[in-house]
Amino acid sequence: MPHPVAPVEFRVPPVDAVALETRVGELATRSIKKSAKVQGLKLAIAMMDLTTLEGMDSPGKVRQLCQKARQPMPGRKDLPCVGAVCVYPDLVPIAVAALRGSTVLVAAVATGFPAGRTDRVTKLRETELAVANGAHEIDMVIDRGAFLAGRYADVFEEICAVKAVCGPARLKVILETGELKTYDNIRRACRIALLAGADFLKTSTGKVQPASTLPVVLLMLEAVRDHFLATGVQVGVKAAGGIRTSKDALRYLVLVNETCGDLWLSPHWFRFGASSLLNDVLMQLEKERTGRYQRPSDFSVD
Repeated sequence: MPHPVAPVEFRVPPVDAVALETRVGELATRSIKKSAKVQGLKLAIAMMDLTTLEGMDSPGKVRQLCQKARQPMPGRKDLPCVGAVCVYPDLVPIAVAALRGSTVLVAAVATGFPAGRTDRVTKLRETELAVANGAHEIDMVIDRGAFLAGRYADVFEEICAVKAVCGPARLKVILETGELKTYDNIRRACRIALLAGADFLKTSTGKVQPASTLPVVLLMLEAVRDHFLATGVQVGVKAAGGIRTSKDALRYLVLVNETCGDLWLSPHWFRFGASSLLNDVLMQLEKERTGRYQRPSDFSVD
C-alpha cells in the first residue's frame, strides 16, 4: 500500500497562548455534581487505558492488572470495565490471554518507547510483532529529535510506515508534548500526525514532565475537530501522564464536550492513560454511593 505523499510544508497558524489558557481557565471552573458527576466518573472509567510500563513488569503483574481492568471494583456490577490495558510489546500475549472474553482491548507501546531512539526497521518489526501477538492498538512515539531539527517529512514518513504495518490495529501517535516545548510545535506535530493517518493523538509517554496538561489537550482537541470539519475523518485524543484525580478527569471531559461535542464523549474517541487515576475515581464513586470517604488501602494497588 503506497504511503501518502508528504506535503512540502506543514504550515500551521500560530497559537494564541493567552486565548488558549483563558479558555481552559473558564472551563476548569465548571461544577459537576450529583448524578451528572457519577455518570461522568463512570464514563472516565470506560475511557481509561489502564497502564503498566515499568522495567519490573511481570506476567503476574499484567494478569492482576487485567483482572482489575475487567472488574474495577468487586461487587460493583454497575461499573464499566476500562477501555484498554496498555503494556510493553513482549507482554501482549499475556494481556490478550487474560482479557479473552471481555471487551477490554490490548494496547502496546512500540517504536522504541519511550525515547524512540532506534532505527526504523526495528521500530516497524516491533510494531508488526505486537500486532501479530494480538494487540488491538499501537501507541507509537514520534522522533522528537527529527521534529525539533525541522525534519518534518521524516516524522510524517515514519508515522505513515508504522500505520501501514498496523493492519487492523488502531494507531495512537505519542507527541511527547513536554519535549516539544511550545504550543506552536505541538500544533504542527498534531497536523503532521493527522495528515499521516493517526487514529489517535496522544499527549505523552508519562516519562517526561510536563506530561498531559489541560491547555495542551484543548489544543489537540481543536486540531482533531478542525481536521474532522475539513476532511470528515474523525480522530481520537488520549490524555496521558500526570492525571491522578477524579477532579482532573472531569475537567478533561468538560474540555471534550465543549470543544468537540458528544461525538467524542466515547471510549472509542477519547482515552485517559492511567495508572493511579482509577483508584481515585473508585473512591469518589463509593463516596457518592455511601456518603463516606474510603481509605486508599481499601483498593488494590496496581
